[in-house]
Amino acid sequence: MTTSPARSAVPSPAAGPPADPAGPAGPAGPPPADRPAPGSRLLHPDPMVRRLAGITLVNTVGSGLSLAVGVLFFTRVLGLSAAQLGLGLTAAGLCGVLASVPAGRAADRWGARPVLVVLITVNALGTAGYALVHSYPAFLVLACLVSAVDRGAAAVRNALYAEVLPADRRVAGRAYLRVVTNVGLCLGTALGAVALQVDSRPAYLTAILADAVSYLVVAVLFHRLAVPVAAAVSSRTGGAGGPAADGSGGLPARRRNPALRDGPFLVVTVLNALLCLQFAMLEVGVPLWVVQHTEAPRITVAGTLIVNTLLVITLQVRATRGTEDPATAARVCGRAGLILAASCLVLALAHGLPAAVAAVVVLTGVALQAFGEVLSQAGGWALSYDLAGERDHGAYQGVYNAGSAASLMIGPAVVSTAVIGWGLLGWVALGVLLAAAGLAMGPAVRWARRQGRATGG
Repeated sequence: MTTSPARSAVPSPAAGPPADPAGPAGPAGPPPADRPAPGSRLLHPDPMVRRLAGITLVNTVGSGLSLAVGVLFFTRVLGLSAAQLGLGLTAAGLCGVLASVPAGRAADRWGARPVLVVLITVNALGTAGYALVHSYPAFLVLACLVSAVDRGAAAVRNALYAEVLPADRRVAGRAYLRVVTNVGLCLGTALGAVALQVDSRPAYLTAILADAVSYLVVAVLFHRLAVPVAAAVSSRTGGAGGPAADGSGGLPARRRNPALRDGPFLVVTVLNALLCLQFAMLEVGVPLWVVQHTEAPRITVAGTLIVNTLLVITLQVRATRGTEDPATAARVCGRAGLILAASCLVLALAHGLPAAVAAVVVLTGVALQAFGEVLSQAGGWALSYDLAGERDHGAYQGVYNAGSAASLMIGPAVVSTAVIGWGLLGWVALGVLLAAAGLAMGPAVRWARRQGRATGG
């Protein structure tokens, strides 16, 4: 259902004075999104964020369930070979990249919520359809469909956050949702472990169908989500540009995708995609490195995921503080790139060390990766909204999400061949790339702000 970038997007789940986006504004809005309400450190003070968190939890429990059993379901129940599965998932990933941009534009034209409900409903039907697959071509078509609507939904979901959350709370709201995402994935994975232990066709089918049901529940919850009328109308009429030129009230006057013509934003999108290689580093590079090139016990692989998850849950909301300003968000990305580079160097040092020492070094490297991850995600979210402004959120989030999806698609191949294949030199090269991508955010954002002033944006 989701993978790492979707995990930062859900989830892989926000101008004016503070007010409850779900209803009429009262004389005083809810407490700031990054300030817990007195007596509560778990429930978010903003009612809208709490609603989104509930939806995200349902979504990601289903995600964790399907991720836990997915590979074995496809190979043992559907009878696919490893090569067939790899080819199918690669093709599906490409479809996901291609779907993000048109899905975002559809959100601008018809509204994020209705488009999102349709995409999630199709995803539910597609996921349930795996139970009826009996041939490889059918699997390939269905996998491409599911990936396309899933990545498209991620882009539209991010645009919806821009509609229902005030500008000064979007990044903090997304950080809270990302924490909920990690909790949901852990719960879903635990449920998936039960199916893995039973290890039968009915158990795997039940897990997949439960994931499909979770999609349907999420679609209903999004359908019932209150979207401020002004935000929805602004989205469909081109934001600051006003009503559509043809008087339709629903078709933006600008037919061409503005995000694809925004040079600085495209550069930021590419740089963010490079930073997203860290997810392949964690999920593919570290396990292969531990097993093939270090003396660390194999259980260290599980430890790395636990360390990463706990640190993300603990630090993600804090990491968003101060990122409301684009220049600050760019500096945060720069620091993230340097920390990620340091994590690569530390991981490389585990080679040739005694088992216990190697395990400690690997876990230290993953802890650094987690620090870099929360910073890069916080800065990246802020820039994806700030550089778009209050206009064409679907178009901009679609392009930005396409960059992340492309990174997710090519990341495993890059890390497993170039990094692991080159050993120590590969880790150094990856570290240099991550550091350069983070530090380049500063000049890219300054270019974007100069262009914005020149065009009156």
